[in-house]
Amino acid sequence: QVQLVESGGGLVQPGGSLRLSCAASGFTLDGYAIGWFRQAPGKEREGVICLNMRGAIYYYKDSVKGRFTISGDNAKNTVYVQMNSLKPEDTAVYYCAARSRWCSPEGGQYDYWGRGTQVTVSP
Repeated sequence: QVQLVESGGGLVQPGGSLRLSCAASGFTLDGYAIGWFRQAPGKEREGVICLNMRGAIYYYKDSVKGRFTISGDNAKNTVYVQMNSLKPEDTAVYYCAARSRWCSPEGGQYDYWGRGTQVTVSP
């Protein structure tokens, strides 16, 4: 059974950090691109950052450049997003998604999705 499971969300103060994990089962992430998306209350889902099969990183939100980074561990079949200097506007449910090889900012082009993890940035 193909599955993506996010973890690592929580409540953090502005300026704090979190590391989100996206663990895959039922398939190997090698050969896939992993994108992270987020959806805030009352807003549409948006692409944030993506790691393609060759290790290239794509930022889909200018506001996270310099604060978020993404990495993968093939041995653990897991992709991580390190989020630093968090801001209240980063508050959202964060989802990871997988598609073959290459990144895309369009969520509709991804084949597999996790259920999401809540990130809340608040004093």
